Amino acid sequence: MTKEFDLGALLAERGAERYELHTKYLNHQLPRMLHTIGFDKVYERAEGAHFWDADGNDHLDMLAGFGVMGLGRHHPVVRKALHDVLDASLADLTRFDCQPLPGLLAERLLAHSPHLDRVFFGNSGTEAVETALKFARRATGKPRILYCDHAFHGLTTGSLSVNGEDGFREGFDPLLPDTAVPLGDLDALARELKKGDVAALIVEPIQGKGVHEAPPGYLRAAQELLHRHRALLIADEVQTGLGRTGDFYAYQHEEGVEPDLVCVAKALSGGYVPVGATLGKDWIFKKVYSSIDRVLVHSASFGSNAQAMAAGLATLSVMENEQIVANARVMGERLKSRLAALTGTYELLADVRGRGLMIGIEFGRPKSLKLRSRWTVLQTARKGLFAQMVVVPLLQRHRILTQVSGDHLEVIKLIPPLVVDERDVDRFVDAFTEVMDDAHGGGGLMWDFGKTLIKQAVANR
Repeated sequence: MTKEFDLGALLAERGAERYELHTKYLNHQLPRMLHTIGFDKVYERAEGAHFWDADGNDHLDMLAGFGVMGLGRHHPVVRKALHDVLDASLADLTRFDCQPLPGLLAERLLAHSPHLDRVFFGNSGTEAVETALKFARRATGKPRILYCDHAFHGLTTGSLSVNGEDGFREGFDPLLPDTAVPLGDLDALARELKKGDVAALIVEPIQGKGVHEAPPGYLRAAQELLHRHRALLIADEVQTGLGRTGDFYAYQHEEGVEPDLVCVAKALSGGYVPVGATLGKDWIFKKVYSSIDRVLVHSASFGSNAQAMAAGLATLSVMENEQIVANARVMGERLKSRLAALTGTYELLADVRGRGLMIGIEFGRPKSLKLRSRWTVLQTARKGLFAQMVVVPLLQRHRILTQVSGDHLEVIKLIPPLVVDERDVDRFVDAFTEVMDDAHGGGGLMWDFGKTLIKQAVANR
């Protein structure tokens, strides 16, 4: 007799095997990495900006699932919307009708970018980028895409072509025709545009890797240069969009910037259903979908599905009704100012930067001989180890989840859920202060862990 499927029973029976299952059937390096740095926790429950481990301990989330959990986990409005859409038993994804939810979500999104006209819905940030790249090449008739050094736009083949990290690109050539230019370097941009084959520049208004913001005036000047050469500006707002930086989009911090294409995803999901969107100007969409014969020239099997659209609509409703963008701005300023005040106290703390609730904490070479010698040993083994030494005690001792901002970087990136409050901010700063006190006081546990990381780095060479 066939046993009826029971998800709760399955998790109760097999949930403890989670790391073994990943090792055997999925990316085997993930559990290995988690075991190495002591991140191999078992989390049981989550709500808002917090989750709880198997022992009932409360953890503060300063990572938000790499930005996906903009509203935190399990927001009741989004949950209800998903229950409602499932209970409605809609005739979804027939492919030969026009359901209302995609149009309604597009309308709500475009209200935040009134210079744009149309939306394509896919399933992820990298799909949103792929769409923008294709649309830019079709609309301009040119093949080459420019991107900025250290950029991250996704890992599928097209988006990988505009990825500024060699470690991600290695072994996957040949990619699309592309050229990297330094973020903020208008002269480099102009030189490439003069060659006449550039379709677009894709740029993160604030780069996720290292948390580097485009210099003041750069986006507008780049936009003018691009348009002069009949090329497009693509704003990748996959991580920075939907309130993350204290405005709905990060490009809105600079007056007069109106990208031709905008990519969003992550937080639009409400933390539940994968969704990505590419917003663009009417003339670009009409170049792509130029005739009835080309009606499906770009599409996605699960794009515009009812669950994703419902989650997106509920997310935008929560953002507007609960002043989520304003909270990101206010809490971000509190967090950044409190951290920046510590730079004069700790010689290992080099910089605090960012906007809203997207903040980078950078560490640098200390002046005192004892700390400098230890720093040099870490840097010789592998750049980025000190930042990992900070991330680990934040989790192990203070139950706060953070991340190093990129490979070989001494930068911690903070991208918490946009619903964090003053208590959450102060909890992080207090914990971070204790960790820095430990590091500057020569705390044995922290530097002993550094030795473990050094051994692992040497073993992986």
